[in-house]
Amino acid sequence: MGISQQEACMIIRSVRGHYVVVFPDGVTVECSARGILNRRGRELYIGDYVRLKDGVISEVLPRKNEIIRPPLANLDQLCFVVSACEPQPNLRLLDKFIAVSVYKKIQPLLLLTKIDLASCEEVYQLYQSISVPVLIVDYQKPETIQAVRQAFQNKISALTGNSGAGKSTLLNALDENFSIPTGEISQKLGRGRHTTRHAQLYPLRDGGYIADTPGFSTFETMRYAVIRKEELADCFIEFSAYREQCRFHDCSHTCEKGCAVLDAVRDGKIPASRHESYCAMYEEAKQIKEWELCQK
Repeated sequence: MGISQQEACMIIRSVRGHYVVVFPDGVTVECSARGILNRRGRELYIGDYVRLKDGVISEVLPRKNEIIRPPLANLDQLCFVVSACEPQPNLRLLDKFIAVSVYKKIQPLLLLTKIDLASCEEVYQLYQSISVPVLIVDYQKPETIQAVRQAFQNKISALTGNSGAGKSTLLNALDENFSIPTGEISQKLGRGRHTTRHAQLYPLRDGGYIADTPGFSTFETMRYAVIRKEELADCFIEFSAYREQCRFHDCSHTCEKGCAVLDAVRDGKIPASRHESYCAMYEEAKQIKEWELCQK
């Protein structure tokens, strides 16, 4: 095949210890991993850059970032698919995602779907106001799909969000060759069936790769990252303009007198819903045990 054994390649699929890797020229190879990697407790992630020796993964290169579940590494952007309805937008869930994305130094991108069924203007304006990129997906307007394609071009991206928000439908619109199964919304539960069973990177026709991840109806931040309470304010980017003005250097930004962040919330400079999400996450972070910090 003319492939250098020392040339780095990327894992794009993993099924029960068997891997598919892609080289820079687009050639894909099926392989396994050396037992020493497993004995050292080094789990291989989709998106890992590796080197092969005799058709076996022998080395894993350093990661620039990772998320724990699903196991994805070296992401350029994390794309949050949010439906205008069915299911209703869950802003608390979305704020947790964005916090994890900022913590992991992954560019967040918000994609609004099902706008033909309900208005998404409030959600659009909210996240635009805190400088999170937002794209509206309207399947009746091809230019909106093309804008998403351009946002994904030559990047390693992952789609995530509430079950039923339309992740697989969006992937199929980006490239009809994907043919990813989609599920119907359960009217009783108000959520989608979990149609994606595993993480996989799909090549995009305009360059780059994208992962469709298993959907969920509830969210635990620690599935993606363990964030200490002292680190959490850094993950709410709109706090940065005010934090240095707080009276106390160890201000938690939840209830203290002289807190500039709380003043900004009262003055409408920080969205109240975002601060409510921060306070809820802060309370959760206070409950983190020392052993959980080892997952970082």
